[in-house]
Amino acid sequence: MKNWDCSCPLVSILTPAYNSSKYILDTIRSAKEQTYSNWEMLIVDDASSDDTYALAASVVDSRIKITQSDKNLGAAGARNLALNQASGRFIAYLDADDIWMPDKLEKQVRFMLDGGIGFSCVSYEIIDGAGNPLGKKVYTKEKLDYRGCLLNNRISTLSVMVDLQIVEKPLLQMPLGLKIGEDLVTWLQILKKGHFCYGMPQILAKYRRATGSTSSNKIKAAKSAWHIYKNVEQLPFYFACYCFIKYALWAVWKRMYW
Repeated sequence: MKNWDCSCPLVSILTPAYNSSKYILDTIRSAKEQTYSNWEMLIVDDASSDDTYALAASVVDSRIKITQSDKNLGAAGARNLALNQASGRFIAYLDADDIWMPDKLEKQVRFMLDGGIGFSCVSYEIIDGAGNPLGKKVYTKEKLDYRGCLLNNRISTLSVMVDLQIVEKPLLQMPLGLKIGEDLVTWLQILKKGHFCYGMPQILAKYRRATGSTSSNKIKAAKSAWHIYKNVEQLPFYFACYCFIKYALWAVWKRMYW
């Protein structure tokens, strides 16, 4: 497919980066290799203690804009800061350890423009810390509403794109104070407004699985999920329990097959 020219809508790529020196150049490279050329990449160095900022700043490309925070904002705060700086019609998310396929932006923008879609996600594969494929792929649902997302969320941040001509920008502001799940809450608040998330079956991104995860992290994730269902979304108790059971089953599936 041919490169798109700059008459196409601008895509703003939001990239929070904290101590990401091991991966940041690979992530930037995957943006620079996109067949869709009209993008800006808003990197927020979230008070890293390593060489993340220096490495990112060494890349010469006028489309890349780097902000260095003097205090750690967390992923949600860093994404919000980048969102406030964004000039694009489309918002896309690419964390500093993940990778896109070269035609990810092109195919997703075309998919959304052709369908008049405001919120979409793509399918993705799982890679290890060295970038090697693990043979695990996650396919999106064709169409997801609020209830569907509560029961089986397969929206991964690196796969999301939003058209700000259809979805109001304030809905993309991620909640602060949640250490885990701020992205899920954001997708839920978009869906609660009556929007749908449309999924693409193509594998267009690579999610780097964190190494060294512990059972304590799984417990924290479970506690966060329950907090979101019961306190943030304020679901009726029995429905919150049902959603949590579905969450637990999905977590078990991931543990078995990821």
